[in-house]
Amino acid sequence: MIRYLSIINHRTLITLVLSFALPFFAYKFRIVYNIDLTLISIAIIFPLVFAIRGAFRRREKALEHLSLYRGALRTIEYFFVNSANLSDEAKEKSKKLLIDLGDSFLDHLSQSDTNTKDVDQKTEAIFAFVRENEESIQGGARQKIFRFIRDVHIAQENLLAIHTHRTPISLKAYCLIFIYLFPIIYTPAVVNKIGLDEVGSEPLTYFIVMLSEFILISLYNIQDQMEYPFDKDGLDDIKLDEFKIKRGN
Repeated sequence: MIRYLSIINHRTLITLVLSFALPFFAYKFRIVYNIDLTLISIAIIFPLVFAIRGAFRRREKALEHLSLYRGALRTIEYFFVNSANLSDEAKEKSKKLLIDLGDSFLDHLSQSDTNTKDVDQKTEAIFAFVRENEESIQGGARQKIFRFIRDVHIAQENLLAIHTHRTPISLKAYCLIFIYLFPIIYTPAVVNKIGLDEVGSEPLTYFIVMLSEFILISLYNIQDQMEYPFDKDGLDDIKLDEFKIKRGN
């Protein structure tokens, strides 16, 4: 149950306070007007849906690149293990290098740090290992290993791009501002439709405004969590441990 409450945060509190305060002032000062609420749909719903779809695509792309990344590392491991001329000590070293690289990179994705120096060095260590043992690895196998190292680099760069660059900040700021303004615009229109002096109109207005605002800010929070799918802060975040070379380690 606690996990389902992860979409509730300080923004939820701000919007609920606004949703409670605006109906209070609307009834106190008898502020009502009639406007076409299609304007609200254009100002909030369309950009919010666009941002959610963008965040979902980022998550799907991340899963695709993570699968390619693990697959390439595992294939390189197979080539090393099946190299007849490679010593057992060298094979063990290759396994450690690959596992260290995979674990370090996944750990990097789960953090906000954008410095990739450590990951780059560990990736280059795989290439250096091949060069050091080129006499023990057959030429054809060596070329195939280099091809899969290329796949590792491509997957890394794509994942780092997803890690660093998010949904356009201006679009998110625009959505959030209009979500905060929503009860100011919406409340007098709701009061007008329900009736200012109708019996039971006041509690109903509070309920409608607060529910509408809660839905909007919850969708915004879901999008905010989904667009960064690596930090394990959200129900839909990627389980990075499933993409380690040795799952369960």
